[in-house]
Amino acid sequence: MLQSTVRSFGRRAWMHGLGAITLASLLPEYEALAQSAPNVRIEGLEIWKFEGSEQGHAGSNRQYMMGPGRIHQDPRLDLMRDEPAAQPSMFGRSAYYLKIKTNQGVEGIYGPVDKEACIVVQQQLAAVVTGRDALAGELLWDVMYRSNRHARYGHYMMGIAAIDNALWDLRGKFFNAPVHRLLGGPSRKEIECYASCLGFPFAEGQLEARTREMVAEGYRHLKFFAAWGPREGEEGLALNVDLMRRLRDTVGPKVRLMIDAFSGWDLSYAVQWCRRVEHLEPWWLEEPFPSASIEAYQKLRAASRVPLATGEHFYNRWETKRFLDEQVLQFVQVDPEWCGGLSECVKIAALASTQDVFVIPHGHNLHAAVHLVASQSPAVCPLVECLVNKLPSYYYFDPAAPLPQQAKIAIPEAPGFGIRIDESRIERRTRMQWD
Repeated sequence: MLQSTVRSFGRRAWMHGLGAITLASLLPEYEALAQSAPNVRIEGLEIWKFEGSEQGHAGSNRQYMMGPGRIHQDPRLDLMRDEPAAQPSMFGRSAYYLKIKTNQGVEGIYGPVDKEACIVVQQQLAAVVTGRDALAGELLWDVMYRSNRHARYGHYMMGIAAIDNALWDLRGKFFNAPVHRLLGGPSRKEIECYASCLGFPFAEGQLEARTREMVAEGYRHLKFFAAWGPREGEEGLALNVDLMRRLRDTVGPKVRLMIDAFSGWDLSYAVQWCRRVEHLEPWWLEEPFPSASIEAYQKLRAASRVPLATGEHFYNRWETKRFLDEQVLQFVQVDPEWCGGLSECVKIAALASTQDVFVIPHGHNLHAAVHLVASQSPAVCPLVECLVNKLPSYYYFDPAAPLPQQAKIAIPEAPGFGIRIDESRIERRTRMQWD
């Protein structure tokens, strides 16, 4: 009865506007909700691993990317290429999903969730939130954050994020509204995506062909991943510069191009690359250094006109604020699965808006990112990242996932995040328990 009352109240208010309903007519329902809401208690958390398989081709999307560990590896200067398509073979798929159950029957679900976060959820955080009010999101976040002295970074913050996101899904279902509505959205009818082209081949002709495909699909922003760093010296630097030249020659001046160095460069290398490509107008250089190296970002910002982006490895609003205070970034790429969840992302967006810095969420999982962007002004969150090679298989068990069509994602309207598990694709399910 309570949940149906809440849904009726929420749907009437959000669909028709509060101005169309008199306060007197809503007051009895609102009072009933206020008195009963604290009884929506968390009864338990479950982590499920789903396993299945699908057909695919093994010879595509094999380009080697830069990374922070490359400094310790042998140089690899081979241009990666797509091999001719052979007969399709079967590939295993697996994913972890977190489910939160309550005494009122309403449940929240979120996923896929990183395994590292799942372990923290089960071993550290489940006991902290069980028995508490599932609708008290700010309280729950604060309780989790204060429950461990190491909570501000790393896997612990990723565990907080998993629970926070599942709780947003739960609240959306309880109020019968998409999460972006609870956050104040929607701010637009659809969300534009940029194509994150991880894995695209660099071989002559193949890179250009795949890039043109993305433009034909409607993408006006394309990001590619550097494959070389300081270890490869001048030869690798020249190849990274040539990558930017080839891309600009392919798409012309109207498409925005970005390069991701994934924390694999040093300051001298980054300065040289930026100076050699400034005339090609990259929209940003992403994460040339680890996010702990704020001084390197400061010096690069002073030495070059190329805009800088980072933030997928920021774990909280305080870390983000340090970069904003130093005015070294034009783009913050907060990750809702890694930084403490959607609740923390909203606070980070508010901080960034005070300095006219764009927040463009890291897109390895789109559920929370899409609802964040849908709830914010386009002046704050203009785009969302879409890893075009990864996400279709990443969402193998969730056919309703928000994937783009012609570089746009329609604003979701299902309650919560709209996550739907296709039972027919699950060949094995396991409720996870870690000792």
